[in-house]
Amino acid sequence: MAAAEMERTTSFDAADKLKAADAGGGEVDDELEEGEIVEESNDTASYLGKEITVKHPLEHSWTFWFDSPIAKSRQTTWGSSLRNVYTFSTVEDFWGAYNNIHHPSKLVMGADFHCFKHKIEPKWEDPVCANGGAWKMSFSKGKSDTSWLYTLLAMIGHQFDHGDEICGAVVNVRSKGEKIALWTKNAANETAQVSIGKQWKQFLDYSDSVGFIFHDDAKRLDKNAKNRYTV
Repeated sequence: MAAAEMERTTSFDAADKLKAADAGGGEVDDELEEGEIVEESNDTASYLGKEITVKHPLEHSWTFWFDSPIAKSRQTTWGSSLRNVYTFSTVEDFWGAYNNIHHPSKLVMGADFHCFKHKIEPKWEDPVCANGGAWKMSFSKGKSDTSWLYTLLAMIGHQFDHGDEICGAVVNVRSKGEKIALWTKNAANETAQVSIGKQWKQFLDYSDSVGFIFHDDAKRLDKNAKNRYTV
């Protein structure tokens, strides 16, 4: 399924209208650290406070997390710099938050931005993630914005046949480009993982091969970890 077609099939028509109406978004505070994501602004609070007659609930609640390079450099324990940004459970609240945060191309180098199911922390040590793994895609610098959005829409819109296997996604902003990783919870379930990898490629119209690495391998071997599955 091409990316454009996928966007049409996410049943977000009402959300698209809301997004268009809110296209002005909030202004970025000049005092923010360069590349920092925008905290809930007055515009966001005003948007979220509007009385909406009907909201469209999602299958799950989701939480945005942010890890800045400065905070990571100061952390004493891995993962302690992760910051819970915002939790949403409806289509409208997703767009209200998404329209007021920086997209990957605007984040400072070294930043990590996550979107995970509520109450699942984006850490290997989280009980839900512990036996899982991740599919990864690479993008040229500043070219991951659309793919990041389509990944979010596919996840929160429950577009994957094995959506219950998905923990969340993260975009890593680095000097050579960006990487998006899709985390799942049962790495040994090859049928589910391969299905997820193939569908993800279709949703994003991504032509390169993508690999799946077990979290256990990544912890033991770091950058020497090999793909267990490839699609």
